[in-house]
Amino acid sequence: MDPPLASLLGAAPFLHSLVDALGSPLNVLLPETIAENAERFRAVYRRHHLTGRVYFAHKANRSSALLRRLAAEDPAHVGVDVASPAELRHALGCGFTGDRIMATGPKDPEFLWLAARVGATVNLDSLRELDQLAELVRTYKLGRADVLVRLSGFESVDGHGGAGTRLLSRRSRFGTPVREVETVLSAVERHADAVTLTGLAYHLDTTGLAEKGRALERCVLLMDECRARGLAPRAIDIGGGFGVGYVAEAEEWERWTTALSEAVLGGRPPLTWRGHGYGLRNEGGTVRGSVALYPGHRPHAGPGYLDELLSLPAPVLGRAPGTLLLEHLHDLHIEPGRALADQCGLSLARVLDVRPTGEGPDQYLVRLGMNAGDVSLEEHGVLVDPVLLPRGGPEDGGQGPVGVHLVGNLCLEADLITRRLVFLPALPRAGDLLAFVNTAGYAMDFHAHRAQRQPLARTVAVVGEGDSWRWCMDEDYWPITHPGGKPV
Repeated sequence: MDPPLASLLGAAPFLHSLVDALGSPLNVLLPETIAENAERFRAVYRRHHLTGRVYFAHKANRSSALLRRLAAEDPAHVGVDVASPAELRHALGCGFTGDRIMATGPKDPEFLWLAARVGATVNLDSLRELDQLAELVRTYKLGRADVLVRLSGFESVDGHGGAGTRLLSRRSRFGTPVREVETVLSAVERHADAVTLTGLAYHLDTTGLAEKGRALERCVLLMDECRARGLAPRAIDIGGGFGVGYVAEAEEWERWTTALSEAVLGGRPPLTWRGHGYGLRNEGGTVRGSVALYPGHRPHAGPGYLDELLSLPAPVLGRAPGTLLLEHLHDLHIEPGRALADQCGLSLARVLDVRPTGEGPDQYLVRLGMNAGDVSLEEHGVLVDPVLLPRGGPEDGGQGPVGVHLVGNLCLEADLITRRLVFLPALPRAGDLLAFVNTAGYAMDFHAHRAQRQPLARTVAVVGEGDSWRWCMDEDYWPITHPGGKPV
């Protein structure tokens, strides 16, 4: 936890008062932090002497406050990536102009029409989308739409002189395979009256730097081919996937994953609810499978990951991607979601009930005023220990670490906030709060629902004022100032 998130957790009476007023669960956001994160990415751009935009992947969080705060940033440097018509309308309502918006993901004709109508850049997922967009532009007499062609299925050779191992990037259901790039570029030329090719794009679902570096280099080479055809692209969009480090110490993460393997083998007491293995299984005394967890500790994450990617030597041309982009005068666009929302918020839940599990000594079930959809850590394989905020302040003396299973408020056996055993410094009591830290990226509202008519979490934005905090509902936050110089 970095400040100001750590400072906010220190204001337990303030957080209790928010939950008393607005109910459990409750999401709390720090809009200023997302602007600081954008600036950290921009610092990497400056280090490599690159131009281009940082587009926030809106799907990571539904907040209006976060979007409005980013809309107040330099239009040349910060934009928003929207993946649905509703997200596009929301971005416009939060202050983004169309030329700062990137439309990504699968698109129906309504989405394509609105994107073209407001002047958003359309990140084309397929040849069919290109044909539909061009037809809409002609039919409704819209201005030529700026487009990027999203590519996938990158292939390269690991070796020199064409000899070596042929490498293929992992498959994706999004984008046009590189082997079909000739077809899609011919279609762009055919639709020259309706669209303008402004660049190429990709998004790889991997943390592998080498795989992303190969894709970036291939896009640089393909940009040369585009120019040879008379097209004039100027940007390469490398998508997101820059990541977040949830655990500060690598050794802590390694100890836990090792202990999980030992528990799967029966060499130690179970660490999870009913022996869940997170993808690991015991086959004849040998651990099989692969752990299906987000890497809690990442040596390079967020802006640091981007810096590493731009500095990695490219396999064919031999120069770092950052150097290649600079030499070719290409803009670099990125679409961070989780990484831009890093340290931007937390989710609060009130403890409703505490009782023994009946399955082991000193293990308890703690039922919370939220469900697994309200804080979808397990859905994304993220392991985050909540912080206990006792009602009325910390307990004297404490009880030492207490193992608890956190369960939700739905009438479902599967409604588990955490499948693993969580150790808290003391046994919670009804009325205490648990704070799940750093949930703003995908864990806060991505899977939120109204099952069994349970209420959705409300969301508030908070701003620090010296030693105190001021809050407003998320939809009431605006990044403007009154004569005193403080945000209204």
